Amino acid sequence: MAAQSNSIQQILVNAWYSSRWWLVFLVPLEWLFSALAALRRSRLQAQHQGKPFAVPVVIVGNISVGGSGKTPLIIALVKALIARGYAVGVVSRGYGGCSERYPLDVTTQIGAAECGDEPLLIAQSCQCPVVVGPERTEAINYLLANHDCDLVLCDDGLQHYRLHRDVEIAVIDGARGLGNRRCLPAGPLREPPRRLREVDFVLVNGSTGRFSEEGFATESIEIVPSVFRHLASGRCIIASEWSEGIAVHAVAAIGNPQRLATTLESLALTVDLTGINDHQQLYLADLTFNDSLPVIITAKDAVKYTDTVADTLWVLEVEMLVAPVFVDRLIQAAHLTSSERG
Repeated sequence: MAAQSNSIQQILVNAWYSSRWWLVFLVPLEWLFSALAALRRSRLQAQHQGKPFAVPVVIVGNISVGGSGKTPLIIALVKALIARGYAVGVVSRGYGGCSERYPLDVTTQIGAAECGDEPLLIAQSCQCPVVVGPERTEAINYLLANHDCDLVLCDDGLQHYRLHRDVEIAVIDGARGLGNRRCLPAGPLREPPRRLREVDFVLVNGSTGRFSEEGFATESIEIVPSVFRHLASGRCIIASEWSEGIAVHAVAAIGNPQRLATTLESLALTVDLTGINDHQQLYLADLTFNDSLPVIITAKDAVKYTDTVADTLWVLEVEMLVAPVFVDRLIQAAHLTSSERG
Protein backbone atom coordinates (compact mmCIF):
# COMPACT_ATOMS: atom_id res chain seq x y z
CA MET A 1 0.00 0.00 0.00
CA ALA A 2 1.44 3.39 -0.99
CA ALA A 3 1.21 6.59 0.96
CA GLN A 4 0.91 9.06 -1.91
CA SER A 5 1.74 12.73 -1.76
CA ASN A 6 -1.22 15.06 -2.20
CA SER A 7 0.82 17.56 -4.18
CA ILE A 8 -0.37 18.83 -7.55
CA GLN A 9 2.69 17.19 -9.07
CA GLN A 10 1.68 13.75 -7.81
CA ILE A 11 -1.93 14.23 -8.89
CA LEU A 12 -0.76 15.07 -12.41
CA VAL A 13 1.66 12.14 -12.56
CA ASN A 14 -1.08 9.72 -11.54
CA ALA A 15 -3.40 11.21 -14.17
CA TRP A 16 -0.80 11.04 -16.97
CA TYR A 17 -0.25 7.34 -16.47
CA SER A 18 -3.92 6.45 -16.07
CA SER A 19 -5.32 8.65 -18.90
CA ARG A 20 -7.77 10.63 -16.76
CA TRP A 21 -10.51 12.26 -18.82
CA TRP A 22 -10.11 15.73 -17.32
CA LEU A 23 -6.65 16.11 -18.87
CA VAL A 24 -8.45 17.12 -22.08
CA PHE A 25 -8.85 20.58 -20.56
CA LEU A 26 -5.05 20.94 -20.54
CA VAL A 27 -4.65 20.12 -24.24
CA PRO A 28 -4.65 23.81 -25.35
CA LEU A 29 -1.76 24.41 -22.96
CA GLU A 30 -0.05 21.34 -24.40
CA TRP A 31 -0.28 22.84 -27.89
CA LEU A 32 1.23 26.09 -26.65
CA PHE A 33 4.00 24.29 -24.76
CA SER A 34 4.87 22.12 -27.78
CA ALA A 35 4.93 25.05 -30.20
CA LEU A 36 7.18 27.12 -27.95
CA ALA A 37 9.47 24.13 -27.30
CA ALA A 38 9.83 23.47 -31.04
CA LEU A 39 10.68 27.13 -31.74
CA ARG A 40 13.20 27.14 -28.90
CA ARG A 41 14.83 23.95 -30.15
CA SER A 42 15.15 25.28 -33.70
CA ARG A 43 16.70 28.53 -32.53
CA LEU A 44 19.17 26.98 -30.09
CA GLN A 45 20.27 24.21 -32.44
CA ALA A 46 20.99 26.77 -35.15
CA GLN A 47 23.14 28.73 -32.69
CA HIS A 48 25.00 25.95 -30.89
CA GLN A 49 24.89 22.58 -32.67
CA GLY A 50 27.94 22.01 -34.83
CA LYS A 51 30.34 23.50 -32.28
CA PRO A 52 31.95 20.30 -30.97
CA PHE A 53 34.14 19.90 -27.94
CA ALA A 54 37.61 18.38 -27.97
CA VAL A 55 36.15 14.99 -26.98
CA PRO A 56 32.82 13.30 -27.79
CA VAL A 57 29.79 14.23 -25.67
CA VAL A 58 27.13 11.58 -25.02
CA ILE A 59 23.74 12.73 -23.74
CA VAL A 60 21.84 10.30 -21.52
CA GLY A 61 18.32 11.66 -21.13
CA ASN A 62 14.64 11.02 -21.73
CA ILE A 63 11.58 12.71 -23.19
CA SER A 64 9.39 12.26 -20.12
CA VAL A 65 9.44 13.74 -16.65
CA GLY A 66 10.17 11.49 -13.71
CA GLY A 67 12.62 8.67 -13.23
CA SER A 68 13.59 6.25 -15.97
CA GLY A 69 16.91 4.86 -14.74
CA LYS A 70 19.33 7.42 -16.23
CA THR A 71 21.62 7.64 -13.22
CA PRO A 72 22.14 3.85 -12.77
CA LEU A 73 22.76 3.67 -16.53
CA ILE A 74 25.41 6.39 -16.37
CA ILE A 75 27.12 4.62 -13.48
CA ALA A 76 27.12 1.36 -15.46
CA LEU A 77 28.45 3.05 -18.61
CA VAL A 78 31.20 4.89 -16.74
CA LYS A 79 32.40 1.66 -15.13
CA ALA A 80 32.25 -0.23 -18.44
CA LEU A 81 34.17 2.46 -20.32
CA ILE A 82 36.79 2.77 -17.60
CA ALA A 83 37.23 -1.02 -17.70
CA ARG A 84 37.99 -0.64 -21.41
CA GLY A 85 40.70 1.90 -20.68
CA TYR A 86 38.88 5.19 -21.35
CA ALA A 87 38.96 8.24 -19.10
CA VAL A 88 35.37 9.37 -18.57
CA GLY A 89 33.93 12.55 -17.10
CA VAL A 90 30.33 13.35 -16.20
CA VAL A 91 28.42 16.63 -16.20
CA SER A 92 25.03 17.22 -14.63
CA ARG A 93 22.60 20.03 -13.88
CA GLY A 94 22.75 19.10 -10.19
CA TYR A 95 19.02 19.10 -9.46
CA GLY A 96 18.25 19.39 -5.77
CA GLY A 97 21.54 21.14 -5.01
CA CYS A 98 22.38 24.80 -4.56
CA SER A 99 25.92 26.16 -4.68
CA GLU A 100 27.35 29.66 -4.50
CA ARG A 101 29.64 28.85 -7.42
CA TYR A 102 29.30 27.06 -10.74
CA PRO A 103 30.72 25.05 -12.39
CA LEU A 104 31.22 22.91 -9.30
CA ASP A 105 33.69 20.03 -9.15
CA VAL A 106 31.95 17.28 -7.19
CA THR A 107 34.01 15.46 -4.60
CA THR A 108 32.95 12.94 -1.99
CA GLN A 109 33.48 15.67 0.63
CA ILE A 110 30.75 17.88 -0.90
CA GLY A 111 27.23 17.38 0.42
CA ALA A 112 24.22 16.62 -1.75
CA ALA A 113 22.65 19.89 -0.62
CA GLU A 114 25.33 21.67 -2.63
CA CYS A 115 25.79 19.47 -5.70
CA GLY A 116 22.59 17.41 -5.89
CA ASP A 117 21.97 13.78 -4.98
CA GLU A 118 22.52 12.17 -8.39
CA PRO A 119 25.94 13.77 -9.13
CA LEU A 120 27.15 12.84 -5.65
CA LEU A 121 25.98 9.25 -6.12
CA ILE A 122 27.81 9.05 -9.47
CA ALA A 123 31.00 10.50 -7.97
CA GLN A 124 30.92 8.08 -5.03
CA SER A 125 30.10 5.06 -7.18
CA CYS A 126 32.53 5.64 -10.04
CA GLN A 127 35.42 7.67 -8.62
CA CYS A 128 35.43 9.71 -11.83
CA PRO A 129 35.38 13.49 -12.32
CA VAL A 130 31.86 14.94 -12.05
CA VAL A 131 31.05 18.60 -12.66
CA VAL A 132 27.66 20.24 -12.09
CA GLY A 133 26.29 23.50 -13.38
CA PRO A 134 23.08 24.95 -14.83
CA GLU A 135 24.91 25.74 -18.09
CA ARG A 136 26.15 22.39 -19.40
CA THR A 137 28.48 23.88 -22.03
CA GLU A 138 30.29 25.83 -19.35
CA ALA A 139 30.40 22.72 -17.16
CA ILE A 140 31.98 20.64 -19.95
CA ASN A 141 34.57 23.31 -20.71
CA TYR A 142 35.46 23.39 -17.01
CA LEU A 143 35.61 19.58 -16.86
CA LEU A 144 37.94 19.34 -19.86
CA ALA A 145 40.16 22.16 -18.58
CA ASN A 146 40.67 20.46 -15.24
CA HIS A 147 40.50 16.72 -15.99
CA ASP A 148 41.90 14.37 -18.60
CA CYS A 149 38.91 12.86 -20.41
CA ASP A 150 38.39 10.83 -23.57
CA LEU A 151 34.61 11.15 -23.42
CA VAL A 152 31.96 13.10 -21.51
CA LEU A 153 28.64 11.66 -20.37
CA CYS A 154 25.92 14.23 -19.74
CA ASP A 155 23.35 13.19 -17.11
CA ASP A 156 20.07 14.41 -18.60
CA GLY A 157 20.15 17.34 -21.02
CA LEU A 158 18.39 15.82 -24.03
CA GLN A 159 16.39 19.07 -24.26
CA HIS A 160 19.37 21.30 -23.40
CA TYR A 161 19.87 22.38 -27.00
CA ARG A 162 22.56 24.92 -26.17
CA LEU A 163 24.78 21.88 -25.77
CA HIS A 164 26.46 20.26 -28.77
CA ARG A 165 26.17 16.50 -28.61
CA ASP A 166 27.76 13.67 -30.59
CA VAL A 167 25.57 10.80 -29.37
CA GLU A 168 22.07 10.82 -27.86
CA ILE A 169 20.73 8.04 -25.64
CA ALA A 170 17.08 8.16 -24.60
CA VAL A 171 16.00 6.05 -21.62
CA ILE A 172 12.40 4.89 -21.16
CA ASP A 173 10.78 3.31 -18.12
CA GLY A 174 9.50 0.03 -19.53
CA ALA A 175 6.80 -0.28 -16.87
CA ARG A 176 5.24 3.17 -17.31
CA GLY A 177 6.14 3.69 -20.96
CA LEU A 178 5.19 7.10 -22.38
CA GLY A 179 2.02 7.42 -20.31
CA ASN A 180 -0.83 8.94 -22.30
CA ARG A 181 1.72 10.03 -24.96
CA ARG A 182 0.85 13.71 -24.57
CA CYS A 183 3.22 16.59 -23.83
CA LEU A 184 3.20 18.78 -20.74
CA PRO A 185 0.98 19.67 -19.00
CA ALA A 186 -1.58 17.26 -20.49
CA GLY A 187 0.90 14.39 -20.31
CA PRO A 188 4.36 13.47 -19.03
CA LEU A 189 6.34 14.16 -22.21
CA ARG A 190 8.78 17.01 -22.69
CA GLU A 191 8.82 16.29 -26.43
CA PRO A 192 6.51 14.22 -28.66
CA PRO A 193 7.20 10.48 -29.16
CA ARG A 194 8.58 11.08 -32.68
CA ARG A 195 11.66 12.63 -31.01
CA LEU A 196 12.77 9.08 -30.19
CA ARG A 197 13.28 8.40 -33.90
CA GLU A 198 16.04 11.03 -33.95
CA VAL A 199 18.25 9.77 -31.13
CA ASP A 200 21.08 7.28 -31.62
CA PHE A 201 19.89 4.73 -29.05
CA VAL A 202 16.60 4.10 -27.24
CA LEU A 203 17.11 2.00 -24.12
CA VAL A 204 14.10 0.59 -22.31
CA ASN A 205 14.51 -0.06 -18.61
CA GLY A 206 12.53 -3.31 -18.52
CA SER A 207 10.51 -5.04 -21.21
CA THR A 208 10.63 -3.57 -24.74
CA GLY A 209 7.44 -5.33 -25.86
CA ARG A 210 5.12 -2.32 -25.85
CA PHE A 211 7.47 -0.40 -28.17
CA SER A 212 7.77 -3.04 -30.90
CA GLU A 213 5.63 -1.06 -33.37
CA GLU A 214 6.75 2.47 -32.52
CA GLY A 215 8.98 3.01 -35.54
CA PHE A 216 12.27 3.13 -33.64
CA ALA A 217 14.65 0.41 -32.50
CA THR A 218 14.91 -0.29 -28.78
CA GLU A 219 17.29 -2.23 -26.60
CA SER A 220 16.58 -3.60 -23.15
CA ILE A 221 18.44 -2.72 -19.98
CA GLU A 222 17.58 -3.90 -16.50
CA ILE A 223 18.07 -2.75 -12.92
CA VAL A 224 18.65 -5.64 -10.53
CA PRO A 225 18.99 -5.58 -6.73
CA SER A 226 22.53 -6.16 -5.55
CA VAL A 227 22.87 -5.83 -1.77
CA PHE A 228 21.11 -4.41 1.25
CA ARG A 229 23.45 -2.12 3.21
CA HIS A 230 22.76 -1.39 6.88
CA LEU A 231 23.28 2.36 7.01
CA ALA A 232 24.39 2.50 10.66
CA SER A 233 26.95 -0.30 10.58
CA GLY A 234 27.79 -0.71 6.90
CA ARG A 235 26.97 -4.42 7.06
CA CYS A 236 25.85 -5.80 3.71
CA ILE A 237 23.51 -8.66 2.85
CA ILE A 238 23.25 -10.05 -0.67
CA ALA A 239 19.78 -9.04 -1.86
CA SER A 240 18.68 -12.59 -2.64
CA GLU A 241 19.72 -13.67 0.88
CA TRP A 242 17.76 -11.02 2.80
CA SER A 243 16.51 -12.48 6.08
CA GLU A 244 15.65 -9.43 8.18
CA GLY A 245 11.89 -9.80 7.70
CA ILE A 246 9.36 -10.45 4.96
CA ALA A 247 7.44 -7.20 5.57
CA VAL A 248 9.30 -3.91 5.11
CA HIS A 249 8.69 -0.20 4.77
CA ALA A 250 10.08 1.48 1.66
CA VAL A 251 10.57 5.24 1.40
CA ALA A 252 11.68 6.83 -1.87
CA ALA A 253 12.22 10.44 -2.95
CA ILE A 254 12.85 9.50 -6.58
CA GLY A 255 11.14 10.11 -9.90
CA ASN A 256 9.17 6.85 -9.77
CA PRO A 257 8.91 5.55 -6.18
CA GLN A 258 6.91 2.54 -7.32
CA ARG A 259 10.04 1.16 -8.96
CA LEU A 260 11.62 0.65 -5.52
CA ALA A 261 8.51 -1.21 -4.34
CA THR A 262 8.47 -3.37 -7.48
CA THR A 263 12.14 -4.28 -7.02
CA LEU A 264 11.58 -5.26 -3.40
CA GLU A 265 8.48 -7.27 -4.32
CA SER A 266 10.59 -9.18 -6.84
CA LEU A 267 12.52 -10.42 -3.79
CA ALA A 268 9.25 -11.79 -2.32
CA LEU A 269 8.97 -8.97 0.24
CA THR A 270 5.71 -7.36 1.33
CA VAL A 271 6.16 -3.62 0.88
CA ASP A 272 4.52 -0.60 2.48
CA LEU A 273 5.63 2.25 0.18
CA THR A 274 5.87 5.94 0.98
CA GLY A 275 6.56 8.01 -2.13
CA ILE A 276 8.05 11.49 -1.76
CA ASN A 277 8.77 14.10 -4.43
CA ASP A 278 11.97 13.57 -6.41
CA HIS A 279 15.19 15.02 -4.90
CA GLN A 280 13.44 15.94 -1.63
CA GLN A 281 15.53 15.69 1.52
CA LEU A 282 14.61 12.83 3.85
CA TYR A 283 14.48 13.25 7.61
CA LEU A 284 14.15 10.82 10.49
CA ALA A 285 10.44 11.62 10.74
CA ASP A 286 9.96 10.38 7.16
CA LEU A 287 11.52 7.05 8.12
CA THR A 288 9.79 6.51 11.48
CA PHE A 289 6.83 4.12 11.76
CA ASN A 290 4.82 2.61 14.59
CA ASP A 291 6.61 -0.71 14.40
CA SER A 292 10.11 -2.18 14.23
CA LEU A 293 10.02 -3.33 10.61
CA PRO A 294 13.07 -2.66 8.42
CA VAL A 295 12.94 0.61 6.46
CA ILE A 296 14.45 0.49 2.96
CA ILE A 297 15.62 3.56 1.01
CA THR A 298 17.48 3.97 -2.29
CA ALA A 299 21.18 4.74 -2.67
CA LYS A 300 20.18 8.08 -4.22
CA ASP A 301 18.31 9.00 -1.03
CA ALA A 302 21.06 7.65 1.20
CA VAL A 303 23.72 10.05 -0.15
CA LYS A 304 21.66 13.04 0.97
CA TYR A 305 20.45 11.66 4.30
CA THR A 306 22.13 13.51 7.19
CA ASP A 307 19.66 12.98 10.03
CA THR A 308 19.86 10.43 12.85
CA VAL A 309 20.43 6.92 11.52
CA ALA A 310 17.99 4.46 13.03
CA ASP A 311 18.98 0.83 13.49
CA THR A 312 16.09 -0.22 11.23
CA LEU A 313 17.39 1.75 8.22
CA TRP A 314 18.74 -0.12 5.19
CA VAL A 315 19.84 0.97 1.72
CA LEU A 316 19.05 -1.11 -1.36
CA GLU A 317 22.01 -1.02 -3.72
CA VAL A 318 21.15 -1.84 -7.33
CA GLU A 319 23.06 -2.54 -10.51
CA MET A 320 22.16 -1.66 -14.08
CA LEU A 321 22.74 -4.54 -16.48
CA VAL A 322 24.00 -3.29 -19.85
CA ALA A 323 25.04 -5.71 -22.58
CA PRO A 324 28.76 -5.45 -23.47
CA VAL A 325 27.78 -5.32 -27.14
CA PHE A 326 25.90 -2.09 -26.48
CA VAL A 327 28.99 -0.54 -24.90
CA ASP A 328 30.93 -1.54 -28.02
CA ARG A 329 28.32 0.13 -30.22
CA LEU A 330 28.45 3.28 -28.08
CA ILE A 331 32.23 3.42 -28.45
CA GLN A 332 31.82 3.09 -32.20
CA ALA A 333 29.10 5.77 -32.38
CA ALA A 334 31.29 8.16 -30.38
CA HIS A 335 34.21 7.44 -32.75
CA LEU A 336 36.46 6.32 -29.94
CA THR A 337 39.22 3.90 -30.77
CA SER A 338 41.16 1.41 -28.69
CA SER A 339 44.17 3.66 -29.05
CA GLU A 340 42.59 6.46 -27.00
CA ARG A 341 44.31 4.97 -23.98
CA GLY A 342 47.44 3.07 -24.43
